[in-house]
Amino acid sequence: MTRLVLIRHGKTDWNLEGRYQGQADQPLNELGRSQAEKLAEQLAGQTFEAIYSSDLRRAQETARYLAEKVGLQVQLETRLREVNQGEWEGMLVGDIAANYPNEWEMLQRDPVHARPPGGESAAELSTRIWEAVDEISARHTAGPVVIVSHGLALAAILCRVRNLPLSRIFRLVPDNTHSIEVDWYICS
Repeated sequence: MTRLVLIRHGKTDWNLEGRYQGQADQPLNELGRSQAEKLAEQLAGQTFEAIYSSDLRRAQETARYLAEKVGLQVQLETRLREVNQGEWEGMLVGDIAANYPNEWEMLQRDPVHARPPGGESAAELSTRIWEAVDEISARHTAGPVVIVSHGLALAAILCRVRNLPLSRIFRLVPDNTHSIEVDWYICS
């Protein structure tokens, strides 16, 4: 078992606009940088064994604020990326529903297995994330370990930790720069 501190990256312009970011490499905006700085201040007195981050810029930037405060290096892990939204990246929900009505309807019917064109499903994302977190936990059994990632990626972790079906994944997306402490058990 490893204690994890899960953190969603700070706000980006696309968050504010309601655009699907997926794996598009958007930076933090001014609000996001302020959020990341405040979070780092809040967690500065704690001791962590390691800090891991998605390699996407918004997560890396968020992780760096904390790493500077606690004297650790950020270790990048590409499998901690957000779900690949394929052709939907950068689009607004209304535009997706209008331009991809069949795919959008499939997502509403089966949010776990449906995928955007050129993207991945929540089930595929979960498999990727769980494997990464299993490996991180095996390396750092003392913990706590910080994982800075993305909304749906962290929701996948929460589904497993809370023993909830993946059908609940979209309801578990944490707010930007919200930290959640959980205990992770490696599946054998």
